[in-house]
Amino acid sequence: MRSERREGLQVALFPLNSGPMLCKKSVTTLFAIALLALAGGSYATEQQQPVEELSLFERYTNSAQDLILKGLELVGVNYRRGGTNADTGLDCSGFVQLVFKDALGLILPRTAREQSRVGDNIDKTELKAGDLVFFNTMRHAFSHVGIYLGDNRFLHSPRSGAEVRVEDMRQSYWVKRYNGARRVVER
Repeated sequence: MRSERREGLQVALFPLNSGPMLCKKSVTTLFAIALLALAGGSYATEQQQPVEELSLFERYTNSAQDLILKGLELVGVNYRRGGTNADTGLDCSGFVQLVFKDALGLILPRTAREQSRVGDNIDKTELKAGDLVFFNTMRHAFSHVGIYLGDNRFLHSPRSGAEVRVEDMRQSYWVKRYNGARRVVER
């Protein structure tokens, strides 16, 4: 990444390389920046004006930011049952485990059910970015897990044939299957 100064703005330039993995990383990085910008952040101005309301990204501690950014880096990785490696594919709990390990150095248990016993139980109204959200997708409680992003969205590795992605928890499918949430990292 390099930056240039244009008309009083500091502009970050991200090169898109021809290799598929490097290109995917660059596109994912651009996606993450766009998501944060849409959330209300002001990142390119040279002189910051006082802002009364914090952006989605600014509301959370570095731990939550690290979790979100690490999770967004994995958007597009294929689902693989039992998968714990981004190169070969991830299942839902493998995705969560990898994000927490790489972002915070925190080792979580392997399965969604085991992860549902870690940290503090929290009410849906208390959700903050980086919390774990659980769903009943296989006819038993805590069979699916994702990472809450804020604004009713979460990151997860959904199922065979799909990729790591962002979903809206207000969709009827997720509303019917919501099991609860846990806060693993205090903010």
